[in-house]
Amino acid sequence: MRAAVLHEIGQDKLEVLDDVEAVGFGPGKVKLRIRATGLCHSDVSAMSGVLPQPAPFVPGHEGAGEVLDIGDGVTGLSAGDRVLVCWLPACGACPACRRGQTQLCLAGFMNAGTPNFKRPGGDVFGFAGTGTFTEEVVVDAGCAVPVPDDVPFEIAALIGCGVTTGLGAAINTAQVQAGSSVAVIGCGGVGVSTIQGARVQGAAQIVAVDPVASRREAALRFGATEAVAPDELADAKQRITGGEGFDYVFEVVGRSATARTAYENTRRGGTLCIVGAGAMDDNFQVNMFELFFDEKRILPSMYGGGDVLRSYERAIALWRAGRIDLESMITHRVQLAEINEALGQMRTGESLRTCIEL
Repeated sequence: MRAAVLHEIGQDKLEVLDDVEAVGFGPGKVKLRIRATGLCHSDVSAMSGVLPQPAPFVPGHEGAGEVLDIGDGVTGLSAGDRVLVCWLPACGACPACRRGQTQLCLAGFMNAGTPNFKRPGGDVFGFAGTGTFTEEVVVDAGCAVPVPDDVPFEIAALIGCGVTTGLGAAINTAQVQAGSSVAVIGCGGVGVSTIQGARVQGAAQIVAVDPVASRREAALRFGATEAVAPDELADAKQRITGGEGFDYVFEVVGRSATARTAYENTRRGGTLCIVGAGAMDDNFQVNMFELFFDEKRILPSMYGGGDVLRSYERAIALWRAGRIDLESMITHRVQLAEINEALGQMRTGESLRTCIEL
C-alpha cells in the first residue's frame, strides 16, 4: 500500500512509497482504511525534531476513514463503520482518567515507540502512535471513534485534532466569558478554531494576530473582529483595552517568544492560554515578582483541555447548527502524491488546513 514516509528527522520532504505494510493487527486492535487526513503543524514539528518522534515514520494524526477489520475483544465497532482517528485515546483506568482529565492520559503515547508499519528495509513508526498519511493503518480500538454518517470524512478528520484543540482551548481551558476581549496569536487551523470557540463563548472583541496577510483575512471570516500583524498588536491593545491588556490571550504558535508576547498583552488578572506545542529546550520565562504581582493565570491546553469524546460530540453539534464553519477551513485539497506541495503551503502560511484525500 502507499504511504508517505520521513526517513530521517530533519528532512523537509516525504517520500511516497508503495511498499509499506500496516502491522500489529490482533486483539484490541482495528485496521482502518484512511479516506481523508488533515495536515497539522504538529506533523511538521515532528519532522523537524521539535516534537520527539522515532524515525523512519509515517506522519499524520488528524484522519478519518472506515473500519476494515476488528481484532478479538473489540466491542462497539464493526467493519464498515465510519470513524475519526483519536491520537490520544483514554485508557479509563489511570489516575488522570479517574480524575476526569482524560486528555492527560499517557496510554496513547506508549504506542509511539511501537512500529505501526514495515517495509522491506525494516520497521516504520506512525506519528503519535497513528500515522494517517497512508491508505491503511492499524491502531488501538480506542483510537477509532465512530462518527455519524452525515459527517464527511474531511470534516471528521479536522475534528480529530485541530478543531477539538482550538475550540477546547477557548471553551474548556480558558472558559472565555461573554463580553470579554480576546487576542489569538497564530491563526492557522488551530488558531482559527480558537477564534471560533471564543466567538461561540460570546467574546465581544477577538483580535487575530498573524504575520501572513491571507491568514489575517481568513480570521475575519471565522469570527475575529479585527486582524493585525504582530507589530500592530500594541496599537490594538491600546485602542481596545486602553492599554490594560486583553482578558484572554491565546498563544497558538508554540514558541517562547510568542508566549512572552502573549503574557505581556494579557491584563493583570487575565488569562494566558498556551495552545501551541513547542520544543523541550525552548524555555518560557517570567520573573517571580511579575508572576506574583500581575496574578495572570497561565493555562496550558492539551488537546483542548477536556474529555475528547465529549469535545468531538460538541464540535459536531455546533457544526450541524451552523455555529462553527469547518468546511471553509479546508483551503487546499491534494492527493497523497502531492504531499510535499502541501507541506510547502503550510510552511509559508498559504494554507489553513490541507485535506489529503486517499
